[in-house]
Amino acid sequence: MGFSQWLSLTLIFHAFLSLPISSEPSLSPEVLPHIPVNFLDLAKRPEVFDWMVGIRRKIHENPELGFEEFETSKLIRAELDQMGIPYKYPLAETGVVGYIGTGSPPFVAIRADMDALAMQESVEWEHKSKVPGKMHACGHDAHVAMLLGAAKILQDHRHELQGTVVLVFQPAEEGGGGAKKMLDDRALENVEAIFGIHVYAAHPIGTVASRSGPILAASGFFEAVISGKGGHAAIPQHTIDPILAASNIIVSLQHLVSREADPLDSQVVTVGKFQGGGAFNVIPDSVTIGGIFRAFSKESFIQLKQRIEEVITKQASVHRCNATVIFNENEKPFYPVTVNDKDLHELFQKVAGDIMGAQNILDKQPTMGAEDFSFYAEVIPGYFFSLGMKNETQGRFESGHSPNFRVNEDALPYGAALHASLATRYILEKQSKLNLPKGSIHDEL
Repeated sequence: MGFSQWLSLTLIFHAFLSLPISSEPSLSPEVLPHIPVNFLDLAKRPEVFDWMVGIRRKIHENPELGFEEFETSKLIRAELDQMGIPYKYPLAETGVVGYIGTGSPPFVAIRADMDALAMQESVEWEHKSKVPGKMHACGHDAHVAMLLGAAKILQDHRHELQGTVVLVFQPAEEGGGGAKKMLDDRALENVEAIFGIHVYAAHPIGTVASRSGPILAASGFFEAVISGKGGHAAIPQHTIDPILAASNIIVSLQHLVSREADPLDSQVVTVGKFQGGGAFNVIPDSVTIGGIFRAFSKESFIQLKQRIEEVITKQASVHRCNATVIFNENEKPFYPVTVNDKDLHELFQKVAGDIMGAQNILDKQPTMGAEDFSFYAEVIPGYFFSLGMKNETQGRFESGHSPNFRVNEDALPYGAALHASLATRYILEKQSKLNLPKGSIHDEL
């Protein structure tokens, strides 16, 4: 795009947004597509891009686990202070909620998670994690940088917003259910819709992927202690073997999916933890097993939980053992199914099409992954999507939760522009509908 063309689009953009939206009965289809394009140009400017990269690298060097993101939160608040953006803190221990615009409806939220993972980084680079055993291996450092980038763009246009954008910086997505605690602390008070982004290594840079409806599974954790009677391995008749009981329990749990679930209703039960005994010739007194269970409907999830408990306790009884099953929802809350709102999907397709081009909007198949963004989408319309970052010229980008995970920082401007554009477009369309002349809406029976 030449300078003169860019300048003319910028003038159109500002001329449009400077008009009070309440006076506009309709939105110009010629002007709307230029808003996200303009935002992307702003996000790609060196002063904004380099600033986002710097923030992302600072956070990456100093990863913090769920509900421990004190320094990350401090950095976010310092940046919001510099931009003159008011905020609430703390929510859910370390969470921050900022506000841009009029302070009046419509309210729309854009969200980033802040926490890292308990794993050692294997990538050797200048900004490698400085904290042993902790790493940003799921891109949450990039999510924070993109949301701050969107905040900078929106704050520069705050006088043109005829509504309020709510910036949600959330702790403890990785199993801690930080979104639920943010809701408990009224982080989404008055908010009518919310958007969330996740970087994704499998899709090319310059693409996005999502769909309407269920997109990620409901998820829960379980742990069980199987108690028997220990003794010498050479005289098992004098023992009650909890290892044998636990082994049969694990096999029986697999039957819940293969023999009880509808093959078209995706479900997963995986035992990833088995602890018992410490010697070759001793049968232990007890064994501890633990795992996850997931499903794509609330009904299936509840049924699966019930059957896991029944199978563990009754199979233990068959082997003369006792079993205690713990779901520990207080420390590891069950995540609901993540469901994308149909109307927000239509808005997303328009905005993403304007930024990336319609051919770069990919259909994302549902997966058995889970996200605590689902808590938000359970109470208000929500929309969660993936942002591609694969670039084969930069080597292989590993998937999340790998010690070799890397972020393609070229994706940051796309994320910032998408956040800012989705929020702006939502407010514009909401205001336009509110201000339609009486009688201009036709009821369809």
